[in-house]
Amino acid sequence: MIPFRNQPAVPRLPDGYVLESEPSPQPGELNLLLMACGEPQRSEAKLAQVLLRSTWQLSVRNTAGELVGFVRATSDQALNANLWDLAAAPGDEQQQQAVLTVLVHAALSRLRRELSGCSISVAAPPEALPALRRYGFLVDPGGIRAMGLCLKEAASAPTSEG
Repeated sequence: MIPFRNQPAVPRLPDGYVLESEPSPQPGELNLLLMACGEPQRSEAKLAQVLLRSTWQLSVRNTAGELVGFVRATSDQALNANLWDLAAAPGDEQQQQAVLTVLVHAALSRLRRELSGCSISVAAPPEALPALRRYGFLVDPGGIRAMGLCLKEAASAPTSEG
């Protein structure tokens, strides 16, 4: 048996914090978390659809039951898996890093178990980079750059024909 490359120790959440995969957070509370992390406000109806259409999601709640961390996964179930909306409530930097590290570890563990052959990509805020690097993610490996298109803006953008 060939040993798997050295992995960091399993991270722990602060006392009283809970990692859960069910139930999904309410769209309103997810929106509040994402906005606290610097994301623009989103339609709660669209967030509800996103939660339903994701392969799975993970949430972290503090001792008061408040949503303080989140990540969700999508996949084609064959070659690619993507992590989205990786977020941890700002405030105490040590707690924020602990939540991000636990979310990344738990998400990667689940992806390795359920979708072991998939490549994994993640769109993440700068605060998440230490947790991602800890688990071997590279920023723009080989010069690869991710790009996104907002369909609403693209539909109203001028074309070369008009």
